[in-house]
Amino acid sequence: MSTDTQKTPIRVDVTTGTQRSTILIGENVSARLGALLDDRHVGKRRFVVSTPVIWRFHGEHIQRALGTNTEPILLSDGERFKNIQSVGRIYEALIRAGADRGSAIVAVGGGVIGDTAGFAAATYLRGITLVHVPTTLLAQVDSSIGGKVGVNHTLGKNLIGAFHQPALVAIDPLLLQTLPRREFRSGLYEVVKYGMIASRDLFDRLTSSTKAIFARDPAVLEPAIVESCRIKADVVTKDERESGLRRILNFGHTIGHALEAVTRYRRFRHGEAIAYGMLAAADLAVARGALGDRERQALAQLITKLGPLPPIADLSIPEIMAAVRRDKKIVHGTLHFVIAIEIGATITVDDVTEAELIATLTRLGLSHATA
Repeated sequence: MSTDTQKTPIRVDVTTGTQRSTILIGENVSARLGALLDDRHVGKRRFVVSTPVIWRFHGEHIQRALGTNTEPILLSDGERFKNIQSVGRIYEALIRAGADRGSAIVAVGGGVIGDTAGFAAATYLRGITLVHVPTTLLAQVDSSIGGKVGVNHTLGKNLIGAFHQPALVAIDPLLLQTLPRREFRSGLYEVVKYGMIASRDLFDRLTSSTKAIFARDPAVLEPAIVESCRIKADVVTKDERESGLRRILNFGHTIGHALEAVTRYRRFRHGEAIAYGMLAAADLAVARGALGDRERQALAQLITKLGPLPPIADLSIPEIMAAVRRDKKIVHGTLHFVIAIEIGATITVDDVTEAELIATLTRLGLSHATA
């Protein structure tokens, strides 16, 4: 990896009622990590949380950037390991090392590591500093931004969590060079989500520049990352706790999370499940007359263009519906469901019936049989 650090990274700020979170985006920004943390007076004791695979690819680079040879806390990767047991492993390592309230956790990895390490940071000694160095596209454009941290339960995704804003998110597109194509594609589905909820231009650029995106051409990829970050940062700044506007970020997530839960987090990458969720949300919107079928078809064509999705025909609609009923977006018994009204705009509705969802899942191709 090149060590040229002269180019000034693009800065995006998330400002909430009590905290400011800084996002820095640019090639080789991760090489300056130690200096960036020093500038922000992040505690000298910095505990890295990562995975064996990520550490094999990027560990030497990160340690050189931090100026330390401290052994990282390595966790198994994958949604099925995003649980309270993994958080306990982080707690144990911190306690054994004598980490205090001036310490910091540096999460180096994808969304699973960021969410798990973030939840540990939010709860250890009632909260210590958190830094994200996201190494997947999905984490760079979505999960590392906004302060949502947490873990899964076998009965539902992200049911155990907190809000804990990172002091810094260092987004380095060069770290994506080692990312497998399927993981990269999973992140692209989240970029599609940002186009659907807030930017027709971003959606159109993804449609017209698919080849360059998959080639990881910085001239195309970095602007897509920056725009996604700016959209999310703007939403979170206006609504940190998801009391209103932030719900639009859940476009595709109600059905997507249910698909992940019923398959025990083993079949889908997160973005793949969200792709199905977006297709379902668009279908429901068309059935309600809120979205034109041409826009639904454009979304379906883009998702198809980005690549294959895992099969769903064997999945049970009754099981999916049971998972939806446990969704954390249900407030006072009411499900808040995000639907598109055009490419680049959504609304949240609270009157979606079970019959509508079952009809949508049927059209999506799921089974009515009980598993």
